[in-house]
Amino acid sequence: MKNYKNILIIQTAFIGDAILASSLIEKLHAFFPNASISILVKLGNESIFNEHPFLKEILVWNKKQNKIKHFFKLIYQVRKNKYDCVINCHRFASSGLLTAFSNAKHTCGYKENPFSFLFNVNIKHNINSGFHETERYNQLIKDFTNDVVYKPKLYPSLSDKEFIKPFLNNSYICIAPASVWFTKQLPINKWIELCDKLDSNTFIYLLGAENDTIICNKIKDASKNKNIEVLAGKVSLLQSCELMKHAKMNYVNDSAPLHLASSSNSPTTAFFFSTIPQFGFGPLAQNSTIIEVLNLDCRPCGLHGYSICPKKHFNCANQIKIPEITF
Repeated sequence: MKNYKNILIIQTAFIGDAILASSLIEKLHAFFPNASISILVKLGNESIFNEHPFLKEILVWNKKQNKIKHFFKLIYQVRKNKYDCVINCHRFASSGLLTAFSNAKHTCGYKENPFSFLFNVNIKHNINSGFHETERYNQLIKDFTNDVVYKPKLYPSLSDKEFIKPFLNNSYICIAPASVWFTKQLPINKWIELCDKLDSNTFIYLLGAENDTIICNKIKDASKNKNIEVLAGKVSLLQSCELMKHAKMNYVNDSAPLHLASSSNSPTTAFFFSTIPQFGFGPLAQNSTIIEVLNLDCRPCGLHGYSICPKKHFNCANQIKIPEITF
């Protein structure tokens, strides 16, 4: 078996993709416990790996300012670090160039990357294969590990755990109502309906980024339920992860909070609308449920969703039946 000592994982896509890439960190550490493992993510995603026990370094690509300048600095840094193995989970040209010019002894990535012909190993990334994305990631390293797929895992710090302790005094659920894409987000009236179904003994924590506070406040103000607290913008991603771990249930869209729940094996109810679980981004928790409207001829309408329903009716969300709440 090959014995890699200095490994780099590249995943500069969305935060959810970076969370799922943590599955590779888990497996690589298990196979090469003495190896130095680093990860490259885009600016804004690095916080989920703070104080990660298996990572030597977190490389960050700032794509928002001086993107090209930062890119060439990254190439220099990657070459300087002398990785013997580079695993590219990203399918776009920029990461392909980083991989190709890394000078690593072993490079691997997906055939869909324009520079995959320069990799030692390239694997087809089939979005309609029925495989979960973590399974597709595992295919990149299967030739020097094995077939076993590890689950994603994040590591909230002791300070993160201390911060959320006061919230654990209540019996609660978490709701992450927002998404980057409109057609991947349950309508507000449906979230309100869900809140109204909860009994008075259960608290509701609304999670999200700071710019999600508007939708969270709309839900809180319109709901009859008085046990709602908006934590969007007040707790970090890792603190949210720890909160979800202790929740009676976590209600999420097909978006990053779904993968946060997977990383802590937290109970999950995931809503899917314009996208489908068969794309490979469904929940991985042992206690998980998927809610979707089946047999719509317009579904799925895209991999990432849209800012407005292409058919103008948004039936994949408007026809969703909010379940009865049982724990």
